[in-house]
Amino acid sequence: MESSGELVPFPLLTTPIESNYRACTIPYRFPSDNPKKPTPTELSWINLFLNSIPSFRKRAESDDTVPDAPIRAEKFAQRYSAILEDIKKDPESHGGPPDCILLCRLREQVLREVGFRDIFKKVKDEENAKAISLFKDVVCLNDAIEDEAKRVENLVRGIFAGNIFDLGSAKLAELFSEDGMSFLASCQNLVPRPWVIDDLDIFITKWSKKTWKKAVIFVDNSGADVILGILPFARELLRHGAQVVLAANDLPSINDVTYPELVEIISKLKDEHGKLIDVDTSNLLVANSGNDLPVIDLTTVSQELAYLASDADLVILEGMGRGIETNLYARFKCDSLKIGMVKHPEVAQFLGGRLYDCVFKYNEASS
Repeated sequence: MESSGELVPFPLLTTPIESNYRACTIPYRFPSDNPKKPTPTELSWINLFLNSIPSFRKRAESDDTVPDAPIRAEKFAQRYSAILEDIKKDPESHGGPPDCILLCRLREQVLREVGFRDIFKKVKDEENAKAISLFKDVVCLNDAIEDEAKRVENLVRGIFAGNIFDLGSAKLAELFSEDGMSFLASCQNLVPRPWVIDDLDIFITKWSKKTWKKAVIFVDNSGADVILGILPFARELLRHGAQVVLAANDLPSINDVTYPELVEIISKLKDEHGKLIDVDTSNLLVANSGNDLPVIDLTTVSQELAYLASDADLVILEGMGRGIETNLYARFKCDSLKIGMVKHPEVAQFLGGRLYDCVFKYNEASS
């Protein structure tokens, strides 16, 4: 479904939304803070965004779909750093006080203003092709696990392993350019449990006793994340009898998969009978979330997604941006799952966990 028109609140948020929902998880300031003076938390997050500029500039310089890319990339770097320095001096400038949504939005705005639309396109296409070639092996390894609890745990580990492919994290962008990422090695090398938030055992128990009718999954990165992490998990939900709606971004933002890209990926993975390795996909839908950032404010989603989600009984927010930095404490009228890997030291510190720790937060419907 294409996204068009006005954005609306996600229908499964606990109401009244005004008093129950705040998109951003980490408060950068409190009402008692001086509005004219940046808080220590604001400064550390502004610096995190400043430190990511060189890796964004490098991607932008090599975007061969844009004429004069190096000049425009330099313009992006200068303009975005100037905005961040302004906010350091006056937190109320540029639509502040800042939070992670505003800092991401300003970065996307500047990239688009100077003429870039999708600076990660090349790396997304390469990673998608690589992951598509591994999809069958990953699924067959999972299918071979007869014990259901172990199979579900393995699928969840696959989501975390896939979620490592995140070029919005400066550290991981560096690591990635050095040696690429091995999916199976990442599965083995997750930090040991218990994770910083670890409701996996509760979820597995529920899985064995409960059948969800419809799950909405907000997906994150291209490549291994969506293809080797989310899609095998979604396929297992289909086998379990659920309808699955995958919600992907409307417009490109870092290496997150977009709606048109996800439609294309799934059509490449299906066989001539429209099956995903022996599983019927008539209950698998892809929706345009209406979002254009690596984080998400659920008070503004596409009407199509709101319509498709209205009768869902499980909502899954995957990835650090959508499931930890935003929406970690979001409450829903149905069961919910927030799954993501902690890829910024600032997030690890806030949660009291380790860098590359895992978050698996399961909540039953709030009455």
